[in-house]
Amino acid sequence: MHVLFVEPCFPYYQQKFVKALRAVGAQVTGIGEVPARALPSEVRDSLYAYEEVSNVCSEKALFAAVRKVQKRGWVDRLESTVEAHILTAAKVRDACGIPGTTERTAFLCRDKPAMKEALRQAGVSCAQSTGADTPEEVRAFCKKVGFPVILKPRDAAGAAGIWRADDAAGLKRAIEESGVAAGHSIAVEEFIEGHEAFYDTLTIGGRVVHEFITHYYPGVLEAMRTRWISPQFIATNRVAADSYDEVKAMGKRVIEALGIDTSATHMEWFFGPKGLKFSEIGCRPPGVGAWDLYSAGNDMDLYREWAMAVVHGESDATPSRRFSAGIINLRPDRDGRILGYEGLDAVLELYDPWIIDRHIPSPGTPTQPVEAGYMANAWIRMRHPDYDELHRMLDNVGQAVQVRAG
Repeated sequence: MHVLFVEPCFPYYQQKFVKALRAVGAQVTGIGEVPARALPSEVRDSLYAYEEVSNVCSEKALFAAVRKVQKRGWVDRLESTVEAHILTAAKVRDACGIPGTTERTAFLCRDKPAMKEALRQAGVSCAQSTGADTPEEVRAFCKKVGFPVILKPRDAAGAAGIWRADDAAGLKRAIEESGVAAGHSIAVEEFIEGHEAFYDTLTIGGRVVHEFITHYYPGVLEAMRTRWISPQFIATNRVAADSYDEVKAMGKRVIEALGIDTSATHMEWFFGPKGLKFSEIGCRPPGVGAWDLYSAGNDMDLYREWAMAVVHGESDATPSRRFSAGIINLRPDRDGRILGYEGLDAVLELYDPWIIDRHIPSPGTPTQPVEAGYMANAWIRMRHPDYDELHRMLDNVGQAVQVRAG
């Protein structure tokens, strides 16, 4: 099978998808913005061919690259795993007659108002929402549902570019900063109170073959706005618990409603006073190395299983559920350059048997801003057979380790 893969180098985990495709027997052609001479050796060794483009998010550029490859021979699949690439790849896939995620599915997973309308029609509970092109439309929605509300780009991912408004003054600021006053079309949503988590799957022909559930501590919006918090997320090994039955059933309804076929999925959800509510849906893997945690916790290589699904239409692994696995982000106390760490050596010694890996930038390294995410600055990933014990351990790491900057 000949598979075209969009942007095989960055972010770093993209390389794992390429290597997995090659390992299960695919002939892989990469399409990316990096010059061929600058490809990492392990990526180059996994590729059959490579096409450089100016912008992988340009439909015109990607289409031209795909047609160039098709003139040389048959193409079976065009795959992309980064949120920003999904819709462009789907449009080119449809235009070039290549099987895979359709433009309709990709659009519904990118455009938040359209996504939620499709989910509501399928009986999937989610926040009240609308698309808005003017400040007046935003205010009318707020009058209908009340505060607080969330304003975000129609194609937002994670906490990027999101504003929460708790009152009229906050709404005024959000309207100005979101760009809707300048003519930008945005999504406006009811704010949902509750615990935030995500349900991820690997599907083959619309059938869930692997599923994982991960919890945020605290929710993403708070985590990405508050410096003193050392945010974490933990993939549970209690996926079979009855308490998750509703999540899994609703997730399968999402897959059917959005027409997801053979793909990774990433589904954010909340549970609180208003019950279970699904939020953002992606027909792609989660970011920030979540698949590394799933692999470490389940004695499997999920990247390989994704490649098996794409190339052979099957997956032959069974998750062990031996461990819960999580990551904690350790933030510098201010912006600048890292000066050093307090409490780190003791934590590394105490939890050494349970540490998967870690990233500890050396003194002198420039810091990254709070909103840069869970793998910015320092982080530690750990696993443990007991979910609650792992949560306690990660809490202790966050309390014991201080990252000093100046």
